[in-house]
Amino acid sequence: MALMITDECINCDVCEPECPNDAISQGDTIYEIDPKKCTQCIGHYDTPQCVEVCPVDCIPLNPEVVESNEQLQSKYEQLMAAKR
Repeated sequence: MALMITDECINCDVCEPECPNDAISQGDTIYEIDPKKCTQCIGHYDTPQCVEVCPVDCIPLNPEVVESNEQLQSKYEQLMAAKR
């Protein structure tokens, strides 16, 4: 599953620079995660870095974007290939 940012977000700005896939951006009122770019940091780190740094724990799994670890790994590989 991709991650999502809930309304509890306080716009503290710590999550955006931690995302290795540039999946996090400022939305209209809170930060947002692009599910097409979010791999839960699979391929980069053992744990999602945005979740690690979030001071209010407002970054749960997105139930609308169900993906297996294999699918997340494949997405990571596609994102890295596109950067070349």
